[in-house]
Amino acid sequence: NVKQKSGLNRSILDQSWFEFRRQLSYKTQWRGGFLVAVPAQNTSRTCPCCSHIAKENRQTQANFECVECGYTENADVVGALNVLGRGRAIVHA
Repeated sequence: NVKQKSGLNRSILDQSWFEFRRQLSYKTQWRGGFLVAVPAQNTSRTCPCCSHIAKENRQTQANFECVECGYTENADVVGALNVLGRGRAIVHA
């Protein structure tokens, strides 16, 4: 019973994210833009300067420091820069 309930909860959560993305896409188009979905894998571990990927780049939840080139920044900013870069790569491909 617990396993069935966890599966149901997961499907409800998945549906919520689907609806959120659908609404976000609709509202973006309504305002003249478009939504680009990018894979989130390693966005918080990749250096936006040298593209080095390592879990050691994130020693704490809040800070990013590249072990290859020494680039430091807030981890959320690094994730946002990487998502932006991936989105631009998709649009300009």
